[in-house]
Amino acid sequence: MTSTARRPDQEVVPVATTARAALYLRVSTSKQAESDLSIPDQRRQIESYCLSRGWEVADTFVEPGNTATDDRRPAFQAMIEAAMSKPPAFTVIVVHSFSRFFRDQFQFEFYVRKLAKNGVRLVSITQDLGDDPMSVMMRQIMTLFDEYQSKENGKHTLRAMNENARQGFWNGARAPIGYRIVAAGQRGAKIKKALEVDPIQAETVRRIYRMALNGVEDRGPMGLKAIASWLNENNIRTRDGGRWGVGAVHQILTRTTYIGQHRFNTRDHKTRRPKPESEHAIMEVPAIISEVEFETVQRSLKARSPKMMPPMAVGGPTLLTGICFCACCGGAMTLRTGTSNTGKEYRYYTCATKARQGVKGCPGITVPMDRLNDAVIAHIEKRLLEPVRLEALMDQILERRDDWVAQRRLHVADLERRATEAEAKLKRLYEAIENGVLDMSDPSLKDRIAELAATRDQARGDADRAVSHIEKIGPAITPESLRAFAKAARKKLRNNDGSFARDHIRAVAQRVEVISKTEVRIRGQRSELLRTLTAASGVEAAVLGVRGFEPKWCPRRDSNSRPAV
Repeated sequence: MTSTARRPDQEVVPVATTARAALYLRVSTSKQAESDLSIPDQRRQIESYCLSRGWEVADTFVEPGNTATDDRRPAFQAMIEAAMSKPPAFTVIVVHSFSRFFRDQFQFEFYVRKLAKNGVRLVSITQDLGDDPMSVMMRQIMTLFDEYQSKENGKHTLRAMNENARQGFWNGARAPIGYRIVAAGQRGAKIKKALEVDPIQAETVRRIYRMALNGVEDRGPMGLKAIASWLNENNIRTRDGGRWGVGAVHQILTRTTYIGQHRFNTRDHKTRRPKPESEHAIMEVPAIISEVEFETVQRSLKARSPKMMPPMAVGGPTLLTGICFCACCGGAMTLRTGTSNTGKEYRYYTCATKARQGVKGCPGITVPMDRLNDAVIAHIEKRLLEPVRLEALMDQILERRDDWVAQRRLHVADLERRATEAEAKLKRLYEAIENGVLDMSDPSLKDRIAELAATRDQARGDADRAVSHIEKIGPAITPESLRAFAKAARKKLRNNDGSFARDHIRAVAQRVEVISKTEVRIRGQRSELLRTLTAASGVEAAVLGVRGFEPKWCPRRDSNSRPAV
């Protein structure tokens, strides 16, 4: 007897001996499909089953490497479309087992009843059930067990993949830009894979971080759109040769993989919703950028985000909007304006809590905008940019400079080796063409030559740029050069028109707390201060692979407080 697609209360309509059958063959993974064993075996058994019953095989639908937990399957949808036509292209769908059709009990019953309304039935050759209510119940139990088994298998597979990632092995899929997949050993018959740095693409990643931190030629930090535009304008393509977009740049700037921590199992594969960090598996990979650079970029992105700060605060002219806070309540200090009897306009930084809730919410402080701006700038110029203080800060950079130079020279050597290998392969191809071994009209040969030439040219270009970055470091910093550096850093704080350079102020001071009308506390990350000073001196920012163990750049309270008048 055959299985049925009707509801229990429907009249049984037996399959005619001259039925037209559609064969549905499916395996869950691409590896199963490539082995070419399961699908041919399913086909042989189902065709034999149809032949024994005198059914004509009208069509065959093959689904290589798709799960049956949902209906997002091309061959499955094509079969359903053919079955729902008027009249249907076939009257019976034959599968090896019900799990080949669906591993979700609810969706299984939905499609079975949908097909039944158009006169098409589902038959399993290994689970041959009748049409009575008991058989329908047995089929539902079987499909429910298939769903349970699928979820259990998925749970154990995910657990194994998480552990594989924690041990430093790659679970599959395409490597992030800047990395390539290599064999890392063999366990039994299985070859384990890992990630290593791709010298050519890694330089593109470093360039994107440099632009986010310091811009092009240290002209100031750049946003996502500006970075993407610069890359496209300078013909720096993605790994696939396409153009850069904001999304691709954002992914690079927010991916912890580049500091040596690749995160696996971050999203639910069905809903695409983020999973809590406690469920993430951290895979250790070679780092491309330092943690200090990464954390600095994250703070910059967060500060620029419209979710964290209104667009007017990011792009408006007010110097301290977004970083100025009331020390009493912790609320933001926002800009307020007023007009005198003579028509003169005044601008103030005022506690937003007091403005909304009155004095009961916060006693509140109001400070003239120009006076507070001048006080903050004067303190940074006269107190922070003293050569004595800068000498202590720059010592940390000099300690790491030699290590950084050595690492970069190894990177240059790797790029030069890559270019030499590509050049050697090109020469061998040209010799083979000249000797008549290869046919120049072969389209695959032309593609290979173009690929090797692009690899050689990009490797050489990246090596030249890396060498120029090393040369930028220059000689050791002397007291004279330090004084010149302090002078240049002060100029960075002001624009040519006399206004303040807001991006540089925010890089040095991430938080300004107004204590009273005569006292202000300025707070900032030491790593941010070091990076800003280094960029102003012309020293390559990548040298700053130094952790700032102290959270603030001013250790004493009196050193980072400044009268507002």
